Amino acid sequence: MARVQSLSIGQAPASAQASLHAVEKAMGFLPNSFRILANSPAALGAYLQAQQQLSKGELSAAERETVALAVSQVSNCEYCLAAHSLFASKAGLSDDAIRAARDGEGNAIAVFASKVASQRGRLSDGDIAAARDAGITDSRIVEIIAVAAQLTFTNFLNNVARPDVDFPAVEA
Repeated sequence: MARVQSLSIGQAPASAQASLHAVEKAMGFLPNSFRILANSPAALGAYLQAQQQLSKGELSAAERETVALAVSQVSNCEYCLAAHSLFASKAGLSDDAIRAARDGEGNAIAVFASKVASQRGRLSDGDIAAARDAGITDSRIVEIIAVAAQLTFTNFLNNVARPDVDFPAVEA
């Protein structure tokens, strides 16, 4: 049971309703995480704007999902792990690649994102050099951190609220 009120579109503040309708239309349903976000139209708007802007960046959908999986695993967010495992699969990641990303392995982006999350951004010079040696440019470093920050927000929100997981469950 959610510990923060889960709102239907009709219960949400009027300023959040259009955004919720758009999410519902795009996804085919309104995920419980968005029902929680609806309590704050400002937070909902900030999340959606960040998501829209980051989708225009250098990282592909599969790379953004790799970051999402690595960060959500570090945060132990059951909801986001389920959601982003599905999204990663739709973005073309195999089951093995999804598991590797969750483990902070498999590619330089997963390794870097996992370290950013687990070390709270306090990476060593060696960690940065390893990322650069693997071909991660400064612009991609910044985008990985931005995606990690966005995921940390939803991880924290879902870990506090504990909404029912409405995506296919994944192994912890």
